[in-house]
Amino acid sequence: MVSVILDNLAAGASYHEILNSYPSLSSQDIHAAIAYAAELARERVVSLRIRSA
Repeated sequence: MVSVILDNLAAGASYHEILNSYPSLSSQDIHAAIAYAAELARERVVSLRIRSA
C-alpha cells in the first residue's frame, strides 16, 4: 500500500483525495508511508578497509 500512497502523492493527489479513495487509510498511514520512503531513500556511507596483498 506504500507504493499506492506514494504514487498518488506523486501524481498530485491531496491527503483528502487519497483518504476518500481508500477509506481504510488514515492520515497517519500517509505519514508513515512518506517516512518509510524517506528511510529507503536515505544515503548511507559505509567505510571499507582495503587490505594490501
